[in-house]
Amino acid sequence: MNLTASSVATPETWVPRSGADTQRRTVSVCDTQPVTAEGIRTLLAAHPDLAFGQGLDSLSQATNLLQFSPPSVLLLDKAFGIQVILEWLSGLRSATPLDLTAQTAIVIWGASVTEAEALRLLQAGARGILRKTAGIPSLVACLRTVAAGRTWMEDSVFRDSGRLERYPRSELTAREQQVLGLVEQGCRNKEIAYEFGIRPGTVKIHLKHIFEKTGVRGRYGLALNVLRERSLATVQG
Repeated sequence: MNLTASSVATPETWVPRSGADTQRRTVSVCDTQPVTAEGIRTLLAAHPDLAFGQGLDSLSQATNLLQFSPPSVLLLDKAFGIQVILEWLSGLRSATPLDLTAQTAIVIWGASVTEAEALRLLQAGARGILRKTAGIPSLVACLRTVAAGRTWMEDSVFRDSGRLERYPRSELTAREQQVLGLVEQGCRNKEIAYEFGIRPGTVKIHLKHIFEKTGVRGRYGLALNVLRERSLATVQG
């Protein structure tokens, strides 16, 4: 997504639904390329419900902003590094006296995002996952969605997990449902085996049956699909 001021397309006009929350949301940008913030500023100028906050180029600046003047949304560049971002999010969630991720919706955007990365970021407290190759309508919809308190991911992140609805959960055995429940929480095979007093190899067999019945090919896909299944995430195709 090239968001230089000269290349920002004119987005569609937003008309709030009757009775909808029309509060103006502020959006700040923390990006390794400062020029990106100027592109976002230009884009948001065309949307009366979204206001540009600040442009930042370091996580320390972002922390200060969230502590003293929290925006509705913080758009954070994945280029800072997954592990660095995960540790930063952990610090925000453990901040006292208030979890800083509770008052600002943090959207991680990058050139590419894998299922594993998306799951770890969401579990760490991110509210949205967006590729920088997404179109402007998707970006704007993402900002509105997370500002309203929901989670956002693009459908491309679900590339291995698009058919969870193929079988209802009632098709899974009781043990398979129990295993799935722990997978959804991010537990590893050894942890699941310990919880149920079974061998890790038995857990693998249960997962194989779950994958066959659901049509999902990976454990990250299972966990991500649960967000969609429970309407915790808005998924954009």
